[in-house]
Parts: sequence; structure tokens; C-alpha cells
Amino acid sequence: MGFHDLARTEQSLLARRGTAYFAERLAALTDDELGEPTLLKGWTRRHLIAHVSYNAVALGNLLDWAATGIATPMYTSPEQRGRDIEEGATMSPAALRNLFDHTVARLDEKWRNLPDAAWDTKVRTVQGRSVPVVETLWMRCREVWIHAVDLANGGRFDVFPDVISSSLLDDVVNVWRNRDVGAGLALRVDDRAPVAVLPEVSTGTTITGSLAAVTRWVTGRGAIGITTTGPAVAAPSWL
Repeated sequence: MGFHDLARTEQSLLARRGTAYFAERLAALTDDELGEPTLLKGWTRRHLIAHVSYNAVALGNLLDWAATGIATPMYTSPEQRGRDIEEGATMSPAALRNLFDHTVARLDEKWRNLPDAAWDTKVRTVQGRSVPVVETLWMRCREVWIHAVDLANGGRFDVFPDVISSSLLDDVVNVWRNRDVGAGLALRVDDRAPVAVLPEVSTGTTITGSLAAVTRWVTGRGAIGITTTGPAVAAPSWL
């Protein structure tokens, strides 16, 4: 069973659990540590916290769209999105922590107050996809669970609920297939049957490991706990 097979109440709970996990990792950082690097090239923890905070605002815009019927994009432009993150990264530690707390609370309020009839309303993501607004729950899950690890202060994939990890794995594989990348690459989670990214290719590389380890690898967060059979390869980009 994947994330999208769950009832909306269960999806909401997983989004809130992920937010709490990110908040836990953030709380463990001292103010001085906020300026240190993350797992994301070129971003400090300040940049990442600003990004996660403004992502909450952007998803809230989609909920406003569903609630009012007035098209409200996630961001006014890619340039503005980048400027917001850069400016957010210059905030004082107290202001940056407050930004996170405030935007998280506001997004949660919008989820709680959205009428049942509005959850199937189609909205448009920043990538241009038309999706029902209920998809914001999965979009937020991806952000907070993965970025809790990206803070680089002890966040781990092996604490993710299995449904989050397996759904992330499915997402990445689907992106690779749509982009026609990963020829000959197969992913094996423990003793399960391998998932071949491009199954028509019969020879290549097999990546094997626990669900957490394989999910970490496909999302580009490192090769910890995996074994490789065949030529060594880097995980193709999925973003």
C-alpha cells in the first residue's frame, strides 16, 4: 500500500509527523550551527529552513485556490522563490525559527479548515502538473521527511515510516522512467523482487539494500548500507 492509498486522515498524520521530525532536528541545532552546510550543495541550514518554511506558504496558496476558486500559484515566479530563500537565510536565528513555526501552523490550519468538498479541486504545482489539492499532503511529506535528513545533524532514513520510504522510491523510479534515464538499473529491497527502472535492458547494475538504504540512494543522499552488482553508477537526478 502506498501513501495515496491511505485515507486522508492518515495522510495528514504522516505530514504532521514529518513536520514534527524536521522540527525536532531543527530544535537540536544551536543558533551558531544554523550557518553550517547541509547535504544540499550550496545551501546552509539557514537556506534549508527558509526553503521549508516558504514551501509551507506555497502549499497554503494551493489550499487558498481550492477554498476560493481563485487561481493562486505556489510562487509568483522562480526568481521570487529564489530571492525569498536567500533573504530568509539572512534572518536572525530567532526570526528564522519563528518563520518556520508560523508557516507550519498556518499550513496546518488551512488543511484543517478546508471543506471536504474542496479536497478534489484541481490546482497546479510549480512544475505545471494539474493535481487535486489533496496532493499537497504528499508534497509536504516529501519536503519535511527528506529535508530533516538534509539538515545533517542526525536525521535518518531508517526512521521514516515504510509507507513514506516506499512511496518516495516509487516517485523517483517513475520520474526516471518518464525521463528515460537509468537504463539497465535495477533496485532490490532486501529479499523482494527487484524493480528494474528500464526493464527491457537485461544487463546492468543492481542496487541492493534495506528500504531505507535504497530510498536514501535513489534520492541522492548517499550509498550507505547498499551493495552494488555490476558497474558502479550514481543515482540519476530526479528533481
